[in-house]
Amino acid sequence: MTGVLFTDADIRQIESEGLTVERVREQIEIFRRGVSPVRLNRPCTISDGIETLKKRDIDSIVELYDEAAGGGRVLKFVPASGAASRMFRDWHKCIEHGGFESADEGEKFFGDLKIYAFFGDLKDIISRDGQDIEDLIESRRLVELISYIITSRGLNYGSLPKALLKFHRYPEGSRTSLQEHIVEAVHYARDINNVCRIHFTVSEEHLNMVILHVSEVKGVYEDKYGVTFDLAFSTQRSSTNTIAVSSDNVPFRDPQGQLVFRPGGHGALLENLDGIDGDIILVKNIDNVVPDGLKHITVIYKKLLAGLLVQLQKEIFRYLDLLASGMVDEDTVLDMSTFCEKRLYMVFPPEFAGFSLRDKCHFIYRKLNRPIRVCGMVRNEGEPGGGPFWVDEEDGTQSLQIVEESQIDSDSEQQRKIWASSTHFNPVDLACGVRDFRSRKFNLQDFVDRDAHCISKKSERGSDIKALEFPGLWNGSMADWITVFVEVPIETFNPVKNVQDLLRPQHLPQS
Repeated sequence: MTGVLFTDADIRQIESEGLTVERVREQIEIFRRGVSPVRLNRPCTISDGIETLKKRDIDSIVELYDEAAGGGRVLKFVPASGAASRMFRDWHKCIEHGGFESADEGEKFFGDLKIYAFFGDLKDIISRDGQDIEDLIESRRLVELISYIITSRGLNYGSLPKALLKFHRYPEGSRTSLQEHIVEAVHYARDINNVCRIHFTVSEEHLNMVILHVSEVKGVYEDKYGVTFDLAFSTQRSSTNTIAVSSDNVPFRDPQGQLVFRPGGHGALLENLDGIDGDIILVKNIDNVVPDGLKHITVIYKKLLAGLLVQLQKEIFRYLDLLASGMVDEDTVLDMSTFCEKRLYMVFPPEFAGFSLRDKCHFIYRKLNRPIRVCGMVRNEGEPGGGPFWVDEEDGTQSLQIVEESQIDSDSEQQRKIWASSTHFNPVDLACGVRDFRSRKFNLQDFVDRDAHCISKKSERGSDIKALEFPGLWNGSMADWITVFVEVPIETFNPVKNVQDLLRPQHLPQS
């Protein structure tokens, strides 16, 4: 273990974060040791790791899902704590430099401004200051207009979470992305009593603002759709923060001499997911929503992903009941192993064939008694993000994993070629089963690849530092889950990473 010495003040600061000195030293040791890259075997492709749903099966799968949802088994989980600052990176630079790099960019901004769903709010807040937005546009006061959008002078969008930004315009008014998620849930997450359960993860600093926003809109949609929303919120705990270090792996300190801690990435949200009293949990990012006119595609594929999960669970639970009873013969074991290999894409070690009946049963029981995730995958059309791959394991087998580019060995030409040959990518569209065959909740921490940390280079007050992120929520944190990949259409993936993405046709009013 690292011999870093901490002062009494350091120890008090570490404890105030909810951490221990031992845990912080372990983090520093990871920086010094480095992380082992994932070894890609090959990309997942159609019929080799990625399923396509057949039209003849759609109705029966949807029926399975509707039965589960009606029984109150479904909960929607939305990581909504992401700040919108990166969305407006170019606009921040515009303020800093007094304009865009080219005159064309400026003219495009003025031409697009009235299209944005937040234009009405912008007009009102400028009017509050005794000015007219049309005058600002006509006189080309670019920096002033942008400052009204992204700074505390006006809408303060540059400091708000994406959950609170107006995404889409309707005749009755514009909706935030959070409102769109609430409305979307009505169409696939209501039970027989018309209750919709949604859980949002929110940053501590924005929690009160989000709760206030929800209190203002919740009743409107309950009345409109005849439902009751059971909404819950959690924050990313400070105990999931990680220490920052300098380029030579020494704890980095701010000008006041205090240690610097940073959020542990989206992998830290495993604690939030694990803390939910859920059964079937549908995971989707806050910025991936569409207006009502396009929601039908999202709804049907959410039902299909989760319905397939229910279908697989029924078979998995039946086999686990048999294994638990001890009433299994060689023929049943053959059926089970075939199911594992063909339907769950599990690769058994070559020596499995020589196991005794008892050892085969024990091996299959451990393979099946795990959380399960069914993940939508879309065709690769150049969007950034991780993708589905067959990954080599230490025991000589392979497993299905969602892999980010930062996890592979960038110095290996072979690994780069495999990465570049991927046909699909991960839109973060997951249906998760987190209870076992006896309806007991899994401890999700038991299924994490603890070595799948990510070390990234960041800047802190002009200094180069290294940051440590936990195994990603759908990467290392779910590495030991039963995993099934299913192709879904690109129409289900409409993220907003840059403010200009809101000008894409799928985010504009539908005719």
